[in-house]
Amino acid sequence: MENNQYELEFENQRLEQTISLAKSQLDKARAWNEENKAEIIAAKKEMRENTSHTISGLWSSEGFEALAALSQYVNPVINKIADFEAAESRISLLEQLTQSPYFARIDFKFEGEDVPENIYIGRSSLMDEDSYDIYVYDWRSPIASAFYRFVLGPAFYEAPNGKIAGEMSLKRQYEIKKGVLEYFFDADVQIVDEFLRKLLSQNTSPTMKTIVETIQKEQDIVIRDMENELMMVQGVAGSGKTSIALHRAAYLMYQGLSSRLAANNIIIISPNALFEQYISHVLPELGEENVVSMVFEEILAQILQNEHIQTRNQFLEHLITSHGYRELIKSSIEFKTSHQFLEVVRRFVDDLPHRWIEFEDVYYDGEHIISKEILKDKILSGRANTLLGFKLKQLEDFILELIRESHNERLNKSEELMIKKDIQKFTEINVYQLYRKLVSDKFYFYSLAEDLELPDNMDAILTFTQENLSTDLLYYDDAVAISFLTLKLNGTNDYKSIKQVVIDEAQDYYPLHYEIFNLLFPNAKYTILGDINQTLEKQEDLSLYEQIKSILNKKKSSLITMNKSFRCTHEILEFGSKFIEQGLEIKNFSRKGDEPQVYVVANQTALDDNILSEIKLCLEKGYHSIGLICKTEKNACSLFERLKDRIPIQLITEESKATLQGVFIIPVYMSKGLEFDAVLVCDGDSDQYNSQDDKKLLYIACTRALHRLNLFSAGDVSPLLSF
Repeated sequence: MENNQYELEFENQRLEQTISLAKSQLDKARAWNEENKAEIIAAKKEMRENTSHTISGLWSSEGFEALAALSQYVNPVINKIADFEAAESRISLLEQLTQSPYFARIDFKFEGEDVPENIYIGRSSLMDEDSYDIYVYDWRSPIASAFYRFVLGPAFYEAPNGKIAGEMSLKRQYEIKKGVLEYFFDADVQIVDEFLRKLLSQNTSPTMKTIVETIQKEQDIVIRDMENELMMVQGVAGSGKTSIALHRAAYLMYQGLSSRLAANNIIIISPNALFEQYISHVLPELGEENVVSMVFEEILAQILQNEHIQTRNQFLEHLITSHGYRELIKSSIEFKTSHQFLEVVRRFVDDLPHRWIEFEDVYYDGEHIISKEILKDKILSGRANTLLGFKLKQLEDFILELIRESHNERLNKSEELMIKKDIQKFTEINVYQLYRKLVSDKFYFYSLAEDLELPDNMDAILTFTQENLSTDLLYYDDAVAISFLTLKLNGTNDYKSIKQVVIDEAQDYYPLHYEIFNLLFPNAKYTILGDINQTLEKQEDLSLYEQIKSILNKKKSSLITMNKSFRCTHEILEFGSKFIEQGLEIKNFSRKGDEPQVYVVANQTALDDNILSEIKLCLEKGYHSIGLICKTEKNACSLFERLKDRIPIQLITEESKATLQGVFIIPVYMSKGLEFDAVLVCDGDSDQYNSQDDKKLLYIACTRALHRLNLFSAGDVSPLLSF
């Protein structure tokens, strides 16, 4: 008892010292930034007063001196603003440190030392600037890995100068809120599991939370991996894939001067805007701001300069609700994103200067400058690996130079524009028109596809594509195909600063997607996470990762399998696992709960009453997020209209900016990657769920639930639920 009292007093004193240091540094940082803010305002005022008269004509040759004068004011202001923003980030971290400076401690005795060192671990580091004593180590620091990877006894960690070995004699975890030590415990495996079980039993939050306190050994290995250029993770539902990816991004940004990444060096590819919103708080909570996050359709829109592109969610809704030609939609995207179609496009690009570019003789001022045959030969004899779009741009410059030489004079701007307009009839490529030509001329298409294995319904796919291209909306599968064609012709430099790409929901993408990623980010390293059991419109197995490895072609790659789910109770995971092929073993972090139930009623009125009763029960249990999952947005809208006047409820659609709190209705394909305290599958009848694809939808829907899952059917229950 005396020993426990001593430890408590020691820890309270240590906490008080740490918070005192953090507050002292916080006060200094705030004072410095107030001073810096005043200097920025003064510098801006001086710039306005001393440069306003020089703004006109700034970019003329006469304005060069004015521009130089302006830069002497602008550059210091820009530097001060950058310093101000960096200090603001530090202030934010210090504010967090005053509330909860650390969550763990290890006592680590280094080899050759007699006394262990107390290492406190938090979300960010804290050092006494006078003595250089480290009060708190960042969770990403090398020594912190010993906390995540070892129990008491011999331990080591990898430092920049090699392996550091020693012995861990204490492993302690803390709960500190608002600067107060609520409790601490000394951890062994059993106690750590109990702590994690307690955390997992709590309600979920409307946005994803950080997991720095509970990172598992296997997760830490992925987060800290620096060897592999391609790190792939196959993780079952609830294994923490996305959290790992985000913590890995934060870790990479923390690394040493030679290898650390800035925010503009990382891009996160999210499956949809709702998911992007859901994960948006994780990196800022870890002290890393402004990391670029994009949905794949945003990348397509940027490549094609087209905002009217069908989103993946719209594509899925169209697929799921199109009973008459669902198989045609599936086979269309499967073919257009396949290796076979990729080869057709490559052959098409090679054939363009031979057949589809209509070169013309060039005349200027009545004089023949160059023949179309020479122009064509110039393109065909150029370097094979130079992009055709770049070759044509060079040809444009070459023709203009010939005209200048023939007349021994400079062209004025209006003349040059007129000449360019004529030349660009064959040097500017209209990718949309070319794609239409490719899919509309069936005889030509089949000649390009000679010796390739094509789908049995190839004719139907081509006709279907022609019909889709006649609408105002660019369909998702065509947008992917045209984007690849655009990149093969013109390339892009839009993402040249990207050094690390994080791709979530890897199973949602096809080979052509990865070819596009490879063209967009040729020099980047990749972290790719997926679950082959959570495909929606196709079947996948572990060969997916072999395909990715082959396409991205990195020197060193690794595939980590994570088969333990931390999200669902044992009963929910057992129930959800009935809908998937048991090729991959799924382990459960043992947490008990109620058995999921299937409720079958006679009609829609009884269905709605049952759903409302279940919602009421979930609210009484104190659940914060209650997800009513429907197969389609159409079903979700219908249910919302029936319930909205009977209970406060939100409808989650692609356009909505709703937070995942309270009671909400959501289509199943939008729920991927998210988690809710309770899930109600609201349309479990035989009309809705009856195919192999529907099994995957049920698996996804069921594994969103943390604590409670029930399914409801009006009329005949789905045969997939008749166990």
